[in-house]
Amino acid sequence: MRIQTILAHPLPQSFAAAVHRTAVSALRASGHEVLETDLYAEGFAPALTVAERASYFSPVYDASAVACLVERLRWSEGLVFCYPHWWFDQPAILKGYIDRVWGPGIAFRHDRDGGRILPLLTGLRTVAVLTSFGSPWWLTELYMRNPARRILKNGILTACAPQARFHYHAHYDMDRSTEASRKRFLIKVDGAMRRLG
Repeated sequence: MRIQTILAHPLPQSFAAAVHRTAVSALRASGHEVLETDLYAEGFAPALTVAERASYFSPVYDASAVACLVERLRWSEGLVFCYPHWWFDQPAILKGYIDRVWGPGIAFRHDRDGGRILPLLTGLRTVAVLTSFGSPWWLTELYMRNPARRILKNGILTACAPQARFHYHAHYDMDRSTEASRKRFLIKVDGAMRRLG
């Protein structure tokens, strides 16, 4: 499968980067064709440009400033997002990636008559999230109800790639993590990526 991994963390020595390296290694060992995208290393600017916003409801969305990332998205049969949650949400750079790259005519089409959007990422077969939270499981899942996961799965993917299988793996309580807990999560990530299909 053609899989794009997307890392959203500014520090190459971060745990998110270690998760990303583990995922890439396991995916390649399983025979997948892997394309790595590191949003910070590539200097991705998350804010919509004037041209992008002005053309959002035009017949043609101006994605010229992110054409390379659009091409990678269209190439992908699978996506693996690697990032931490900050304030129970994805990093701003990743939100900006969705805003700018998953635009009209790329990830979805406006349905003027029905007032909804129609999916265009029909070749996307699977999406995985490999993430972490500073907070413990109960606070993230029971109290906050994990808003970022719901938005990605029930909002963005349902609208743009409803056929894609969704996989979610999180290391909770990172603020009190140990070498052993991080190692266990990396082993879990390795196994999950070897089974990804």
